Amino acid sequence: MDLVTVRSLFTVLIFAVFIGIVIWAWSKRQKNRFDEAAQLPFEDEELSERSAKAADKE
Repeated sequence: MDLVTVRSLFTVLIFAVFIGIVIWAWSKRQKNRFDEAAQLPFEDEELSERSAKAADKE
């Protein structure tokens, strides 16, 4: 095997890994998990607002 063949096989391997990650990320089983993760920054804002309101009442 020469260097060109090794590089070609490595490129195909990396491409296959990339396709696997894309399929995993777009699978329906992961949708709920990613939707929850997408809402985390907004939950922090709600928590901050609740804390600020509680501090104002005191």
